[in-house]
Amino acid sequence: MKLKQLALGMGLLAALGLALAYVYRAPLSLAIASRVATAHLAADPLRELPDGLHVGLCGAGSPFSDDKRGGPCTLVIAGQHAFVFDAGNATVRNLGRFGLAHGRIEAVFLTHFHSDHLDGLGELLLQRWVSTGNAKPAPVYGPEGVQDVVDGLRQVYRADSGYRIAHHGEATLPPGGFGGEARAFNVPEGERLVLLKEGDLEIAAFAVDHAPVHPAVGYRIRYKDRSVVISGDTKKSAAVAREATGVDLLVHEALAAPMVGLIGEAAAQAGRPNVKKLMADIVDYHTSPEQAAEVARDAQVRFLLLNHIAPPLPLPGMEAAFLGRAGEIYTGPLRVGIDGDLISLPAGSQEVRHQRRF
Repeated sequence: MKLKQLALGMGLLAALGLALAYVYRAPLSLAIASRVATAHLAADPLRELPDGLHVGLCGAGSPFSDDKRGGPCTLVIAGQHAFVFDAGNATVRNLGRFGLAHGRIEAVFLTHFHSDHLDGLGELLLQRWVSTGNAKPAPVYGPEGVQDVVDGLRQVYRADSGYRIAHHGEATLPPGGFGGEARAFNVPEGERLVLLKEGDLEIAAFAVDHAPVHPAVGYRIRYKDRSVVISGDTKKSAAVAREATGVDLLVHEALAAPMVGLIGEAAAQAGRPNVKKLMADIVDYHTSPEQAAEVARDAQVRFLLLNHIAPPLPLPGMEAAFLGRAGEIYTGPLRVGIDGDLISLPAGSQEVRHQRRF
């Protein structure tokens, strides 16, 4: 009898607790939200990570709509320095999900000027300015033509920046921090061009083949004894293989032609000949997963991370179909990238760690 009474009493207390939680749900949720916001704003993922190179996918996708992958964007953290390579449509949101204050981005590097690689750049430059009140614009490195991109975005956001300065004041938003500062370069054929060299950090560009898109480049990043190559958009390239020789991580684009062909066939059946033509055209200036695996194998890289994934892979089993024979060709660690992936390369070791940040 006593056990029944105890159980009844506990049930009544639980019900009362639920009732009180429901009644006070608004203030409780606000109190929790306040604590979460404080923790988020105080967080510094750069200091939480071990010294070394860290590569996060803030956009692992392509122009195709993909729930798992935004437009191309790669976050590179080298020691206490943070850089973004390409700035697709999910860049600002996903950098926030990594816990990184946008104002910590020291520079942006563009591989080429296809819209999916820069349609988040304007918002990134704006958030970098307003989130920490940067007094200087972000350097935006890119091949010849980057000046037009930066100038165009500055014009697009000119009225917006004026409103913000008028509203918040120049002390909060220094006018000189608005926009970007274009830093154009030309890479000599067959060579590597060092763009940034500071202490243990070096960032260099090299030309890739994305014809008729020209110029188009990839990047090699070295910090202390760790290294990463980002291919950018390219067909299978000897330049990527050359630059990736012996690196710890190769971030390589990948497009599965047979799967894209299925979309083309569906478009033809649906009476969409323009889409069929587009699907046929995009195959010849991208790299298949098997070809990326060949590059990784021949360059003897430690880890292959595929990005710019095309087409989307929404169903179980599609990842295996996408990879084809890639896992047989390159027998090292291989991953089909998803937004939120983080690969860590701690300095002073050969360790390669993978984790999901969101």
